[in-house]
Amino acid sequence: MKYLKQIGIIAVVSFAAEILERFIKLPVPASVYGLIIMFVLLLTGVVKLPDVEEVADFMLAIMPFFFVAPTVSLMTSFDAIKGSVLKLLIACFLSAVTVIVVTGVTAQILVRRKGKKEKK
Repeated sequence: MKYLKQIGIIAVVSFAAEILERFIKLPVPASVYGLIIMFVLLLTGVVKLPDVEEVADFMLAIMPFFFVAPTVSLMTSFDAIKGSVLKLLIACFLSAVTVIVVTGVTAQILVRRKGKKEKK
């Protein structure tokens, strides 16, 4: 029953994100709205981390499985993209570095903020 509750919470958030995407005419995918909604719910305490943690961990663990088909498809259409491989690799490298830097800086800010709160 615990897992059904966790899946239900995640499903409701995903459904709300899909609705937001339909009504807000911005080029933002529903998954981003879902992440924002879940973040706000966790931050405000409306949803507690244990209420979604186990199912979310499972979903993260199986996520690579969902990238197998697109990877195979990409490999089969290599002839169509072989002229742009260098550009694609550079774009992937730059975006990965950007994500790593932004994540690191954000983590440092949050750790420092938490340390200041604990000192007070």
